[in-house]
Amino acid sequence: MNIRELDPSRDMAEWLRLRRGLFEDSTEAEHRQEMTEILAEVDGCVLVAERPFRSHLAGFVVVGTRKYAEGCTSSPVAYLEEWLVDADVRRQGVGRLLIAAAEAWAVANGYTELASDTTLDNEISLASHLALGFTEVERQINFIKKLD
Repeated sequence: MNIRELDPSRDMAEWLRLRRGLFEDSTEAEHRQEMTEILAEVDGCVLVAERPFRSHLAGFVVVGTRKYAEGCTSSPVAYLEEWLVDADVRRQGVGRLLIAAAEAWAVANGYTELASDTTLDNEISLASHLALGFTEVERQINFIKKLD
């Protein structure tokens, strides 16, 4: 499995397909807008796992930066914004390769910590993060109240 930076000239359709699996409620137009915004970011990268036959991607990570992340002692911090591995290649080391590449990008760019998050009910993501050396630092529930 080859891990490389996303090539906008050839990977957009596959990245869109993968993102649909991660954000199922978003429309294609919303995905495309977000993808354009991600690619315009200066402090970040999109890394992809390329299947051996090279016609499809097996997964991707979006690494960005944030001024603050829960539990971190440095600022700014590299942040794993999006991460997905196709179901048919999960538990085969693809996620590990993607995270290793994200870590390498972060170190090469001077960051000392890589942070991430997931929803409380995403047990697969929690297990994956823990298996790859992440430490859980906080659980939270967010609230909103509409004001008249």
